[in-house]
Amino acid sequence: MAPNNKKYRTKLANASVLVIGGTSGIGYGVAEALIENDVANLYISSSRQSRIDDAVSRLKNTYADATATTNIVGLPAVDLADEASLESNIKALFEAIPSGTELNHIVFTAGDSLGIKPLDDVDMAFFKQCGMVRFFAPFFVAKYGSHRLTPGVGSSITLTTGGVSEKPMPNWTAIAPWMTGLHGMCRGLALELKPIRVNLVSPGAVATELWDASFTDPEAKQAAFDRFGKKMATGAVGRVEDVAETYLYAMKDKNVTGTVLRSDGGSFLL
Repeated sequence: MAPNNKKYRTKLANASVLVIGGTSGIGYGVAEALIENDVANLYISSSRQSRIDDAVSRLKNTYADATATTNIVGLPAVDLADEASLESNIKALFEAIPSGTELNHIVFTAGDSLGIKPLDDVDMAFFKQCGMVRFFAPFFVAKYGSHRLTPGVGSSITLTTGGVSEKPMPNWTAIAPWMTGLHGMCRGLALELKPIRVNLVSPGAVATELWDASFTDPEAKQAAFDRFGKKMATGAVGRVEDVAETYLYAMKDKNVTGTVLRSDGGSFLL
């Protein structure tokens, strides 16, 4: 029998993966990378149907030659920001995946506007809302999503935090506790759901569309990138295509679970 000389390149081939938050930024980059790694089924979810439809269309156009290998499917939009319907919305999301389809991996990169305010301006409603998408939603994604994963160490859930979870910044106090709490959630889920693996990716500043809401002037945005770059050992903010590799690693390495994986440009060194 001939040896398998592609055992590293084919680790995700024929897998079924759900990317929640896969319509832009890091999530979209992960979706692109999964297609390039020949997954069989790629499910995309986000908060607005128009964004889902657009992302699926762009992926199919960009990877027209890969559509015979990868089935790219947009799921119905799911609102992760509404406390009253959060759990039922997530439950419905997984029910929208065809019956009998078992997932191999779930990636959660969904986010919303960053909760950046001076402490004196933070009230209870704002504080709780800061954690709705970034903390409470991934908990229920793991709760319901774990039942749709193929049992075993080959399956995984990968969540997303940020550098502020370990390195405080002024005016980020309302969101930092939720981001830090994901560290404990990751470890707890990894134990509770074993042998399914659960990991947490912690990106630093990354050049994504998230910046557009704060900087409508391209020159101002570039100036912000330059300022952040000076705080990183690499000298520049991260690129989506590099950070996406961290998520691929979390899916591929069957020996990693309960771990925080950093892709932060060495910001902790400065």
